Amino acid sequence: MRVAVPLEVKTGEKRVALVPDIINKLTRLGYEVVIQSGAGDNSQGTDAAYAAAGASVVKGDVLAGADVVLSVQPLTPAQMATLKSGAVTISFLSNVTAVDSIEAAIKAGVTAFSLELVPRISRAQSMDALTSQALCAGYRAVLVGAEMSPRFFPLLMTAAGTVTPAQVLVLGAGVAGLQAIATARRLGAVVSAYDVRPSSADEVKSMGATFIQLELESLEGAGGYAREMTEERAAKQRELLTPYIAKSHVVITTAAVPGRTAPRLMTQAMIDAMEPGTVIVDLAAETGGNVEGSKPGEVVVTSGGVRIWGGKDVPSQLPFHASSLYSRNVVNLLTLMTTGTKDDAPVALNLDFADEIINASAVTHGGQRRDPSAGGAK
Repeated sequence: MRVAVPLEVKTGEKRVALVPDIINKLTRLGYEVVIQSGAGDNSQGTDAAYAAAGASVVKGDVLAGADVVLSVQPLTPAQMATLKSGAVTISFLSNVTAVDSIEAAIKAGVTAFSLELVPRISRAQSMDALTSQALCAGYRAVLVGAEMSPRFFPLLMTAAGTVTPAQVLVLGAGVAGLQAIATARRLGAVVSAYDVRPSSADEVKSMGATFIQLELESLEGAGGYAREMTEERAAKQRELLTPYIAKSHVVITTAAVPGRTAPRLMTQAMIDAMEPGTVIVDLAAETGGNVEGSKPGEVVVTSGGVRIWGGKDVPSQLPFHASSLYSRNVVNLLTLMTTGTKDDAPVALNLDFADEIINASAVTHGGQRRDPSAGGAK
């Protein structure tokens, strides 16, 4: 059974789906691992390191004849078309943004697994790539905010006087938000946070931040995510948050609803109420943006001197550890569907759709689009 890892072709993607130090987990099972030359260059995985770990490093195409293909971004339709029928792919594969790749997988008879669809249950935590990559994004967001801010983050007592700490506000207390809170606290900032799920208050407080209570209904959704809100509620939330935003020096927004456009948390009117030099870090810029006027991969400076950093490929900005975490997520999912080892029965794939994790994360199989709720094809 051959596992192939191709070069990532999306501009800005610096991660790799398999790092050298985890290859032995697959070779011990009996898999042959083939890496396209240069695939790990941006994440400090050299060709020599892959070869030393037991992988075959190949210049040029590695997809032909592959039984399993591991990647970060979805394979392109052209790449899907080169796979043999029955091949398995594991990657991020959004039902919203990767429609062409999904259609190509159906046409090619490929079984495509989406890491975005791995259920948030305790048994699947080691396969939850959304969580591992959100961790990286939250950490990176604070570093960006600290670098762009004209202020120190910590309280400093000096002979010339006292330097007051920065006021950091985090909107959204999911994985990325909590990591942002933790990182900002380590840097010495005074941190407050808001989330539409009241259940997150204890987590926020446990990290030394203040949880902002607004007199609004809870929007607790399935799987630990927030559910979408009405426009009326969103407007009321923005009105109540404005005073907290106006007194902040750095605002980090992390709110997202899976499969939907990011909720608008900050309007231009709210931004206009902020002091010159304030920094906004919008981690949701690629999915519509939490902040009006944010642009993915750009810094927008408003007429009032507020700088808005729009996140783009944020986990890729920390490719070493982002790749390391992602690799473990991928290998754990592949191991779940593996039977046999090289020491007994031949290694094989067992796509047991009675398993909750396999059923939920498989997007295509047998030339059809799957409907996990029905346990099979649509």
